[in-house]
Amino acid sequence: MTSTQGGTSVHGSMTVAQGTALSIGAVLGTGVISMPALAAGVAGPASLLAWLALILLSAPLAWTFAALGARHPDGGGISTYVRLAFGRTASAAVGWCFYFAVPLGAPAAAAFAGGYVADVLGGGRTTVLGTFLLVMAIVFGMNWFGLRISGRAQLILTGTLATLLVVTVVAALPHARLANLTPFAPHGWAGVGAAAAVLVWGFAGWEAVSSLSAEYRHPRRDVPRATAAAVVVVGVLYLAVAATSVLVLGPAVGDSSAPLADLLAVGMGGPVRAITAVVAVLLTIGAVNAYLAGASRLGVALARDGALPAKVVGTPRKSLAFVTVGGLGSVLLPLDLHTSMLLVTGCFTLVYVLGTAAALRLLPAGWTRRGAGVAFVAVLGLLWLNGKPALLSLGVAAGAWLYLALSTKWAKNQALRTERAENQPAKAQAAENQAAGIQVLRTRSAKIARPASIEPVPAAPSPNTNPAACVAES
Repeated sequence: MTSTQGGTSVHGSMTVAQGTALSIGAVLGTGVISMPALAAGVAGPASLLAWLALILLSAPLAWTFAALGARHPDGGGISTYVRLAFGRTASAAVGWCFYFAVPLGAPAAAAFAGGYVADVLGGGRTTVLGTFLLVMAIVFGMNWFGLRISGRAQLILTGTLATLLVVTVVAALPHARLANLTPFAPHGWAGVGAAAAVLVWGFAGWEAVSSLSAEYRHPRRDVPRATAAAVVVVGVLYLAVAATSVLVLGPAVGDSSAPLADLLAVGMGGPVRAITAVVAVLLTIGAVNAYLAGASRLGVALARDGALPAKVVGTPRKSLAFVTVGGLGSVLLPLDLHTSMLLVTGCFTLVYVLGTAAALRLLPAGWTRRGAGVAFVAVLGLLWLNGKPALLSLGVAAGAWLYLALSTKWAKNQALRTERAENQPAKAQAAENQAAGIQVLRTRSAKIARPASIEPVPAAPSPNTNPAACVAES
């Protein structure tokens, strides 16, 4: 984290290579093990255009967040920038979008691995559901008892995923057939937009570039370099896997629940499906652990800032329990995997809309701000392509605004009632003192107004009375 000592800014110790690895790890998620099939299912071979569009969008988007991180190194990341640009309510909306996306995202992430397990064991949706429950139980137990997957272990898992992708492409690409590119757009060109909306899932994470900025030795110099390297690596890996899936599996890729296993089976044979399923489960445990661990801390932060009720999510365990119960409950919703992903990506996309809008306010004029403008227009388009599921993200943002408005009003009323209660004894004492003072004044006024009493004058002694006797009597 950035600190200040003696007026000098002191940054972290992260190098460009380490930052590149962490940035790749933040973006390269387990969704890639299933997204080639999901995208091809709605757009056919034309889904490659959606992949390419998202890769091209990643450049200005990542560059925008890198520029924000270089100018404002802060661990709060995008939430901090939105607060600086638009205030506390907009920042709370960002936090809500991230927080409430987790209960919907965790089942979808586990479903990716569940598809690979079902590919080996059979059982269909029952196996997928069982895999989800197993993953959630393991991750919940780890977080409840404070067991964390270290940053180094997360990088190892990311490296394992990258290796799996490279091996898959190298093994299967010799079996590619250009004939599988036709028909190129069997579902029409609108399918490309639908595929792009789904693929946002695989590119979510570029905002972490800004959160990591405070850890670099020289943020202004190192953040852009690490970001550029990460964009190239992620783009090459994603496009290679997507193209290989379409060229090798052809129309069947859209119906595959385990496309990487299918590719490895074509390229290598042997027990690759079982090995791929085990790897998929391990990778998913790592990804879901990152979701729940991050959400447990985010909930506490939101409660601390008054954006969520502290009684519900005010501690890491309360926040973890809330998100876990929400994830288990979301499984019961009548939603398919595609719709669940659109609900989550809608929340991510709205966060990017707010983040790039903040960049237009915070970044100086020049190429950097122009890049932010390009990214802002692009993510607005993605939010529109998300369709009706995007309404959830807007509803979440509206909920954050409403909660803050009501909680602020309640806090003010509570403070006013407390102040009145504290002042009540003083007011009563003041009223009592005032009444006593008035009574004193009335008494004094009455004394002044009343005529003085006249003492009786003793009668003159009678000449027939003995004076000595009178004196004796007196």
